[in-house]
Amino acid sequence: MISFVICDDNKKINESIVNVVDKVMMKNQVPYKKYVYFDYDSRFHEIMARKIPNKIYILDIETPSASGIDMVRRIRETDMDSIIIFLTSHDELGYTILKQEFMFLSFICKFDNYEEKLESSVKKALKISGQKRILSLNDHGTIYNIPHDDILYITRDSVDRKCIVKTDYSEFRINRSLTELLEELGDDFKLSHRACIVNMERVRVVNKKKKIITFNTGQTTDLMNDDFKKEVEGNKKVEVR
Repeated sequence: MISFVICDDNKKINESIVNVVDKVMMKNQVPYKKYVYFDYDSRFHEIMARKIPNKIYILDIETPSASGIDMVRRIRETDMDSIIIFLTSHDELGYTILKQEFMFLSFICKFDNYEEKLESSVKKALKISGQKRILSLNDHGTIYNIPHDDILYITRDSVDRKCIVKTDYSEFRINRSLTELLEELGDDFKLSHRACIVNMERVRVVNKKKKIITFNTGQTTDLMNDDFKKEVEGNKKVEVR
């Protein structure tokens, strides 16, 4: 799932951005969702704070209440992965933005054939998103592409025999085995229990006595066996108690 976050206070340009996104995405088999705003208001702040996968921001530099530069500064405080495209009438601000080192994809002037350039930038953004390590899931007919970094752990439900993929923002139930998933996910993922795979990049504390694994979100699981206790010994990224 690709999430486009669009903000521009000009209604006509906002509609044009949406049309460009739809045009590009119609040629792809990737599901997507659009979050459209006309100002950097409370609704925008809410979606900015939400942990959702594969965000692509298309942002105006200036709206009635706030600056797009300030918004990106706040985004980058906690989110270094989302792709950012600037669309602006203020071409003279390009150098200022370059100095900020925001790691943005494009800076597009609205007065210079912006629709064609925006279409090219959206296509580049999709290629970059496709280069991330992802786990493709089919959840009731909808295909989700979940970045490996978003996965906390995966458990096995013994009742319905499905695997439950726990992420920062949701959970997904799929008809796959833990063995298949472990093989596909690679070295960053380890069996902590015969019914659980954990993302070692997200594990922060392992309490061996209480058999509790704590992730960097504060969430926990008690699915831990003796083999996993040995696995974490010497791991400098994990606090072992």
